[in-house]
Order: sequence, then C-alpha cells, then structure tokens
Amino acid sequence: MQNRVQLIGNTGNDPIIKSLESGKKVANLTIATKDYYKNDKGERVEQTEWHTVVAWGKTAEIIEKFVTKGKQIGIEGKLTHRSYEDKNGEKRYITEVVASEIMLLGK
Repeated sequence: MQNRVQLIGNTGNDPIIKSLESGKKVANLTIATKDYYKNDKGERVEQTEWHTVVAWGKTAEIIEKFVTKGKQIGIEGKLTHRSYEDKNGEKRYITEVVASEIMLLGK
C-alpha cells in the first residue's frame, strides 16, 4: 500500500492524447475532487482540489476512447514529483498521479 492514490472526481478538460514514436500512447488530464467541511459559523463549505493525472499505454487508450470533459471517473495510481526549467530558466515543480487503472463512472 505504499504510494497508492485513489481518486473519484470529474475531468476538468478533454484529455490530451499523444502518440509516441514507439506507438505507445500517453494521456494527460485534470480531475477535480470535492471535499466538504464546516467553518467556524457551522456553515457547510465546499472545497475543490485539482489533480494532474497522466496515464500510459492501455489506460491512455481507454481514456482516449471514453473520457471527455466533465466525465466522472475513478483512478488508481501512484503520486510522483518532478521538476523542469521553464523557458525563463526558472525551476518548476509538478506533482501528478500516474494512473494505472481507471473506472468509468456516471454518465
């Protein structure tokens, strides 16, 4: 159970699908999850978190065929961190979920 992430949420955009020279596909998308809590006044507050997801191979192919903006999906995968230098030479950091499984939910 080390480094295991499970999320259920709605996609924030149409997935971006790329085919690599090897023929392997990669899918990039964002998923919004919602959480609720009560503030100091006892009012219910909704909090939305956005997650960047990347999927490879067969999982990417399923996403390409069935997932569109607003679709409710469940994903399971691992959390990864990476960095890169942008065009201005500044170091940028990315945290993303590398999906190994997907469940198509909702309509």
